[in-house]
Amino acid sequence: MAKPKTRDKIINTSLALFNEQGERNVTTNHIASHLGISPGNLYYHFKNKQEIIYQIYLKYENDLQSVLVLPESRSITLTDKQHYLTAVVQCMWCYRFFHQDLEHLLVSDPILHERYKQFSRFCLQSAEAIYNALRTEGYMTASDIQLKALSNHCWITMTSWVSFLRTAVLSDNNRLTKQWIHESIFQIMAIELAFFTKKALYELKTLPELTSPSLLFEAIDAV
Repeated sequence: MAKPKTRDKIINTSLALFNEQGERNVTTNHIASHLGISPGNLYYHFKNKQEIIYQIYLKYENDLQSVLVLPESRSITLTDKQHYLTAVVQCMWCYRFFHQDLEHLLVSDPILHERYKQFSRFCLQSAEAIYNALRTEGYMTASDIQLKALSNHCWITMTSWVSFLRTAVLSDNNRLTKQWIHESIFQIMAIELAFFTKKALYELKTLPELTSPSLLFEAIDAV
């Protein structure tokens, strides 16, 4: 197996350090020291930290775009919906530093900001297409305007969830974990529940990843 190139090592190490310590607390010197290379070697590949962040963002964008696609040769199911949400949570966890300080990162780099706006539009359109497909298959009853609102709600929840946890929920003794990020699924499902048909509620009983022992279980058990 070929050894990772220095450029890839810089990107992967930076991502790990940003996630562990926060992007603002990590300098290019920290990254170089962690890798055991000189700052000059790092600057040979990236002229500054913003370039590293941008390349990490492109990986995040690619990972998420590859998930938000409808099945090509069959109808959508709630299992697909489970896959979408758990895959998005995985991306949120792998690139959590980005959502911890999103506004700062976007303000600091106008090019990244513009790219992110385009990506947000893609994600909103993809979410709306997924909801529309679920409605077509009889899993949801909602108007076009309601589906658009649900798409907005889903995107807002996913992109602001880490910030919400850090500012309103977690303490110094209660660190951010993947399970905390996974809780965002329950927030989304709690709103969507009002638009699910009986067909959807029956199928949800077989998908514990999408339910929690609270409002969701009570509603499903009532069917």
